[in-house]
Amino acid sequence: MKQNLHTHTQYCDGKDTVEEMVLEAISRNFDSIGFSGHGTNYPYDPCSMDEQRTDLYMRDIYAANEQYQDRIRVYLGIEEDSIGQRFSHEDFEYIIGSVHFLIHNGEAAPIDYSQARFEQILTDWYDSDILKMAKAYYDAVKEMVSRPEVDIVGHIDLIAKYNENEKYFRFEDPAYLAMAKDAAETAIANNKIIEMNTGAIARGYRTKPYPHIALLKHIHECGGKICISSDCHNRANLDLGFEQCVELARLAGFTEIMMLGDEGFYPVPIEEAGC
Repeated sequence: MKQNLHTHTQYCDGKDTVEEMVLEAISRNFDSIGFSGHGTNYPYDPCSMDEQRTDLYMRDIYAANEQYQDRIRVYLGIEEDSIGQRFSHEDFEYIIGSVHFLIHNGEAAPIDYSQARFEQILTDWYDSDILKMAKAYYDAVKEMVSRPEVDIVGHIDLIAKYNENEKYFRFEDPAYLAMAKDAAETAIANNKIIEMNTGAIARGYRTKPYPHIALLKHIHECGGKICISSDCHNRANLDLGFEQCVELARLAGFTEIMMLGDEGFYPVPIEEAGC
């Protein structure tokens, strides 16, 4: 089995059309592909889909699933932002819940837009105290994973996007790691699937996927479930880093990967994950 459920198209901030992504998935021997366009989050995220773009997005995915049904299964999903519109399984087959923005004194700002913006938020809002910023971030993650509609937790430690060389904090700093573990435990207690995400590798910010191996091991120790995605914004990166994810998942102790089928999510032996 080979699947990617975290993908973006021209209807939000992706490069490609739905059909281009589907054809790429077919060429790479995917069994299925899921689309997860950024759900409405105005005015904070102008790349998120408004009502009109969401309708067109849904139309194209339904059409692709019908047109290519003998070659691939195409799933209709959405990425719900912590401060954006909330969605329902009446409209979407799965929902990814992600935290991209922090709120401070009534203002909202993205933590993953650029490293310069990240540093500005850290300095202006949190007095250059990364642990204060991390607490605000992981508190938002805990709220997100408590939502009943969310199936998958997107890039659970996104706050580490610019931190691969530990410029801002040590990944295994007990104070930081306690907050990250608490958020992961909350996700697990709410029966969420935690995503291994290679999106920052595609953008050149990291060489390793989210979450960090220290957190990934804790997720396994707590009985958590994982899936693998590339957070694809360019069809060239549709399965970028999947083999690395499998290696890290094995290292953390995982023997299964969660995948979506027509009856819902189910575990697949890691050796059959098609990566």
